[in-house]
Amino acid sequence: MKAYRSYRNLPALAGICSLAEAAKPGLSVEECVTRLKRYHYAFKRLHQIFAARLTSEPIYELKMGFSLHAHLCAEHVAALRKRVGEMREPPLGLEAVPDPKLEIFFDEILAAPTTEELVLGIYGKAVPALQAALERHLADTNLLVDHPSARLCRFALLELADIREFGTRSIAALVNEDCRRKASEWLGLLDECLVEVGGLDGAKNREGSSLPQRKYSAAAYQYDRTPRRDERFPDPYNMGVNAEVFLYDKQFPPEPKTLMMFYKRLREIDVPEMMASIIVETPGKPWDYYRDMTRQLWDEARHAMMGEVGFADLGIDWANKVMVNFTWSLALNNQLKPIERHAVLYFIEQGLMPKTGKRFEWEVGVASHNPLSALFQDYDWADEVLHARIGRDWYLKEFKNAQEAVRYGDECWSRVLMNWEAWRQQGLTQHRNWWPEVYRDACEHWGIEPDPKVLAYSTSYQTVRADLKNLVGSA
Repeated sequence: MKAYRSYRNLPALAGICSLAEAAKPGLSVEECVTRLKRYHYAFKRLHQIFAARLTSEPIYELKMGFSLHAHLCAEHVAALRKRVGEMREPPLGLEAVPDPKLEIFFDEILAAPTTEELVLGIYGKAVPALQAALERHLADTNLLVDHPSARLCRFALLELADIREFGTRSIAALVNEDCRRKASEWLGLLDECLVEVGGLDGAKNREGSSLPQRKYSAAAYQYDRTPRRDERFPDPYNMGVNAEVFLYDKQFPPEPKTLMMFYKRLREIDVPEMMASIIVETPGKPWDYYRDMTRQLWDEARHAMMGEVGFADLGIDWANKVMVNFTWSLALNNQLKPIERHAVLYFIEQGLMPKTGKRFEWEVGVASHNPLSALFQDYDWADEVLHARIGRDWYLKEFKNAQEAVRYGDECWSRVLMNWEAWRQQGLTQHRNWWPEVYRDACEHWGIEPDPKVLAYSTSYQTVRADLKNLVGSA
């Protein structure tokens, strides 16, 4: 080997590794597949945790982070499934639990009763353990013969580093020493699970190790489909402003319509809250279903953050000023079955495809001379085209034809009861019209006087379906 040289000292072996590294022993196919299945299980369980805890997590930034991280995990699950399928492994056994102690580890994190313990479990224990396992794989395997697996590990490590950075900063912001002290026994249980299982990859196998005693997961986890918001959302039942009616009203100029579109985008927080419930409560689908649905969930979270950035760019502090409600996700999650929620989503998406839908919103953004709005709506439109395709792939096939699928979605949405007056009578909201104050703030930023017609706008959400259908039909 010492005497061997590549031609004119060019990089040998396509630059993957050195000749000496390629000549060393490595993981056998069986050993490699065993480890890959454990990474697959870890990413799949993390995806489950992010999706299951997203809806009821009140902190907005965590909802957004969980949306992204669920999407990334779903992608890595898909890649690992494909790789295992390449390694002469039928039947694949990918739905089996690799080790009951590993199951306890993730069950405990899923059932964590507080936000603080949840982020400590996910970002302080699970993600670092998965990183360590993937790094060991790169150290233990032969980088030439197992290059496809090594490549997957490298890509996964890149994104796990981003996830861990988000988690480290979140823990620093949310978890004080008192929280850590109270959680110390439970964190010790998570550490015990990892030790007893021989590390997340099982590389340090401990034959005959004991089964740790469950704590939070002693009772089966119950998914909470009721959305929650933090204190920056003081009136989440507020339905005092009908953005759709304003947007399609021809008497209003494009500039304030752009402001209302920022509200529409930010309001899309409720779509991940609802889509998470479909994903969690629809078992037994092919993994591509969960990957595609989670991609759409993440896109909807991105749209919400577009609205956040739009307000920030105008110098408007949306918190406590813009009444971003959760009434849509609240109603759908608690009144409809998962397939019925998907039907409503599909019905709405199909309505966004004609020229009166996303194209119209992009045209408004362009006409407003707000480059950020035009850019956001351009990508929002592209995303919705993808979402319509996802709907065709995973919802439409349940019906004889597209007309029947749309009709069923319309029928499901018509059964959703928005308790407009009941919420007011219960003292949950007064449906305050917050629009004039926010519009004045925007005009101050623009350096213009408020338009009296725009300032006087007041149309409640009470008749949104009928109003929107009439306005879109005439636009």
